[in-house]
Amino acid sequence: MEAVIGHPMGMQNSQSPARPVTLCVLLWANPGTASGLIAYEDKVLGIAAEYGGRVIQRARNGGDDHALEVQPLEIQTLQFPSKQAVDQFMADERRQALADERDRVVAMTEIIEVQLAS
Repeated sequence: MEAVIGHPMGMQNSQSPARPVTLCVLLWANPGTASGLIAYEDKVLGIAAEYGGRVIQRARNGGDDHALEVQPLEIQTLQFPSKQAVDQFMADERRQALADERDRVVAMTEIIEVQLAS
């Protein structure tokens, strides 16, 4: 089951829909499905690119099995040109068609709108 914290996208409502949106995405895998989560994310991040979504960084937890029980497997920093682009990506039919796969491999998702600091 996918869980998102806060706003349905984990984001604040923006006054300016044309403002770039940067997201930190934390993904926890269901037990024994780490490679499946990675493969699922490979697919959906390809779809995100069609909406101007750009992967700034994608990192994986290097811990042991115990660490993966309490910490996310994958941490992503993504940037979209606008909140509208994020909404379009989230509603994409191809992404929606992968819901069963997502539910099988993703235990929890937390999405946080962030501002990058130098």
